[in-house]
Amino acid sequence: MKELLDRRRLWVGGKGGVGKTSMSAALGVLAARRGKRVLVASTDPAHSLGDVFASELGDTPRRLLPGLDAMEIDPDREVEAHLARVTAQMRRYAAPAMMDELERQMRLSRQSPGTQEAALLERLSRLMTDDSLPYDLVLFDTAPTGHTLRLLSLPEAMAAWTDGLLAHSRKSEHLGKVLAHLTPGSRRDVTSPFESDDEAASPDQDPRTRDIAETLLARRRLFHQARRRIQDASHNGFLFVLTPERLPILETARAVASLEEAGIPVAATLVNRVLPVEADGDFLAARRLQEETYLARIDTTFAHLPRPRVPWLATDVQGVPALETLADCLENAGF
Repeated sequence: MKELLDRRRLWVGGKGGVGKTSMSAALGVLAARRGKRVLVASTDPAHSLGDVFASELGDTPRRLLPGLDAMEIDPDREVEAHLARVTAQMRRYAAPAMMDELERQMRLSRQSPGTQEAALLERLSRLMTDDSLPYDLVLFDTAPTGHTLRLLSLPEAMAAWTDGLLAHSRKSEHLGKVLAHLTPGSRRDVTSPFESDDEAASPDQDPRTRDIAETLLARRRLFHQARRRIQDASHNGFLFVLTPERLPILETARAVASLEEAGIPVAATLVNRVLPVEADGDFLAARRLQEETYLARIDTTFAHLPRPRVPWLATDVQGVPALETLADCLENAGF
């Protein structure tokens, strides 16, 4: 388990309320304690990472401990930046008469289903593929299943979305040739946009069309590289936090199966809030009997994965001293 913190990217997720944010923060504290340069990044719109650290966090990294930075990615800010880039790109090629309609479409897109996911996943993809970041380890505090499965399908969706935007253009018959290089099921014999990431725009295209093609192909290359990284077990891993209870076990089993089916490495499950042996009383004795049943079920369901256990602490995890205590528990569990 110690090698888990030697990877470049680690995703920590799980059902709401199982303690994944506390674990993300404590793993960051433990890795920094070992001399690593660490970034803990929350991608959950309902941020609680700052609450766990008892510090105000924003959209850029903030130093909290020697070697440890943390941030809360702002999905609204990502959407605005994402749409601003799209608008700026389209402004270069759209006829002036189209700009009012284009800007109206951009305003509507702010509330469209999937816009936030598209913006966040582009940011995450850049974090996953940027080797110039000054960190040895980036910990993502997120429920990874939905993000990951969307990441795998997003290039196809982006191609279709771009196709819809460009359909308004008088040059659509020319731009359709660009999209034919990007859209599965087109005249090319391509089953996935991830098949190749080295394709370039045709030199026979006019400069404007070629510029659009390069922009779209660059986005596709980004997601191709992100997917390749996310499937590399030496570089990336997923850690699912769960508690010894029925619903977290069921949800985690479905999430693990989904990721493994997609060829994405699941590194471990972490069983949180296990009753400590010193807890006593009739009530806790009854809870322990039930817990033993669920722990046995976890051992059976996730037999192919490491399953370290962390005891239930007597107090809430908030602030660096509490995170240091939790980091000790993780170290004792084998991390």
